[in-house]
Amino acid sequence: MSSELTYYAPICGFFLVCALMTVGWLIQVIRKDASIVDVFWTVSVGALGVLYAAMGTAPFERRIYLALIVSAWSLRLALYILFDRVIGKEEDGRYRYLREHWAGRVNLKFFAFFQAQGLAAIFFSIPFFFISTNASPIISTFEFIGIALFIVSLVGEWFADKQLKEFREQPSNKGKTCQVGLWHYSRHPNYFFEWLHWCSYVLMLVGATGFYLSILCPLVMLFSLFKVTGIPHTEAQALRSRGDEYRKYQKTTSVFIPWFPKSR
Repeated sequence: MSSELTYYAPICGFFLVCALMTVGWLIQVIRKDASIVDVFWTVSVGALGVLYAAMGTAPFERRIYLALIVSAWSLRLALYILFDRVIGKEEDGRYRYLREHWAGRVNLKFFAFFQAQGLAAIFFSIPFFFISTNASPIISTFEFIGIALFIVSLVGEWFADKQLKEFREQPSNKGKTCQVGLWHYSRHPNYFFEWLHWCSYVLMLVGATGFYLSILCPLVMLFSLFKVTGIPHTEAQALRSRGDEYRKYQKTTSVFIPWFPKSR
């Protein structure tokens, strides 16, 4: 594989993501539900990881583990979002607000929104590109630690999502706050393990080109979770729907990092 072909990978990735996001936007036009953007964002990030692994110059073993772990993360999360938040569900409140706010030019503005999400996917794929071009012939100790952290974070997020889903499926729990399993130790264990997953790629690049640049991904993800669409939106909705019960939960339970709850 020539180095020239490797550096064409980001260009190919750009057009691939634009195409995927356009498909997602068309589905949004038909269904009048923009929640599908989260599925296509996740798929786009996974597709970029596989593309970079296929076009990279790193040793075969490194490109294989990159393709496998990124595919595992992307497939699990995309399917979870699709079945838990899209199929048979109302449009997410964030997108309903945008739809009302953009009345008159909804589809045009959602097209720009979907493409902007594609650019975000390209940004978060930066570590994948550098892993796929790391020419070191040996899989380092830090890479193995990174892979181990990836597995822990993937399993942790899966458990958090599973526990929340099972809690919500119980009719007796309607309108209540999930405080079982991982949710006993963190108000947002799913977000914590998602963020931890982005940290794993940084470890895989210790001592390699792109290490310092890759640190931006977990930092931006952390900012997004705490200040943009993650925790603020989720907690505001929880307070509206569960009121005082959720306020008590906020006082006793760690917002992010799992830890022993405080006494009420």
